[in-house]
Amino acid sequence: MAIAYFYFHAELNHFLPRHQKQAKIPHFFEEKASIKDMIESLGVPHPEVDFINVNGEYVNFSYIVSDGDTINVYPISARSVIIPSISILQTPLSIIRFVLDIHLGKLATSLRLLGFDTLYRNDYEDDKLAQISHTQGRIILTRDKGLLMRSLVTHGYYVRNTNPQQQIIEVLQRFDLFKLISPFKRCLRCNGLLESVDKQSIIDQVPENVQSHIDQFQRCQDCERIYWKGSHYERLQQFIDKVLDSKKGE
Repeated sequence: MAIAYFYFHAELNHFLPRHQKQAKIPHFFEEKASIKDMIESLGVPHPEVDFINVNGEYVNFSYIVSDGDTINVYPISARSVIIPSISILQTPLSIIRFVLDIHLGKLATSLRLLGFDTLYRNDYEDDKLAQISHTQGRIILTRDKGLLMRSLVTHGYYVRNTNPQQQIIEVLQRFDLFKLISPFKRCLRCNGLLESVDKQSIIDQVPENVQSHIDQFQRCQDCERIYWKGSHYERLQQFIDKVLDSKKGE
């Protein structure tokens, strides 16, 4: 029986059981397999891996593991100290768009509030999410590492935090999105773009107490939901300010 030794760096340890974290992991195998398959068999989804070093040489996912190999697996954060000759991660998408799984509804709302194109439905199955990500060029955000291991998925991220307010900060930091924040441009319900609309054209669709003191309105181009700066606006603005302040504190 052959053996290879794996060492996972930095945040990749999140996916490992306690006794394997920050440790050299002996992996026994009988049949030859790609390094991608072995990494995922140990619990680390391939979209989380940025580069791999085997016996001092950088390799890609097609490398076939040999007996005695010493394998170091790195996430994208390791680029702050290492510049690899071969990167595993796919070329970054030219347009940042997301699709989220059922566990991340509040995160989806926060991303839409900040202006990011974000698909979310609570009835998406895993195969549908993978297909959407693949065909539309969307980054999957998920709390299901099995979803990230699907072969169709090339751009994805496992959200570590369970607190929704921390999740949005985590995603903004991971994909360096603070400079792209553009609040109040998308519908929080359906993700459609908002457009300014004349007050008189929608006057019968808003409460009477709003008609008397609000003059500026926006309407979703898709579902036609009406938005205005009511009491909820101050609460949302406070949330946005808190998010922006988190960037200053880095």
